[in-house]
Amino acid sequence: MAHTSPRKMRHTRLRKKVAGTAERPRLSIHFSGRHITAQVIDDQAGVTLASVNTTEKEFRKQEDIRPNVATSTKIGQLIAERGLKKNVKKVVFDRGGFNYHGKVKALADAARENGFEF
Repeated sequence: MAHTSPRKMRHTRLRKKVAGTAERPRLSIHFSGRHITAQVIDDQAGVTLASVNTTEKEFRKQEDIRPNVATSTKIGQLIAERGLKKNVKKVVFDRGGFNYHGKVKALADAARENGFEF
């Protein structure tokens, strides 16, 4: 049996309780070594309503893009803007097993400041 990372175990445990609905979709985030991804997901329909990723064209032009607090803030602002365009205001925050600290907190705070409620 393969070893599962502590983060993946935390995320599995978290996902037992957190699910997105049409009224209140799930704001899921992920940080890799180089990139940040944020998605607004309706789990009942199995549909991604809005997403932002640092691999998009507008981010590739910038050389200072790293998975840090500054970039997390930009991603949080963008995901809230894109979510509001799809008439999504209330979301459930899925921190992806990451500790709610630093860049995770920065992304969440930026999303709240730009119109998301959670």
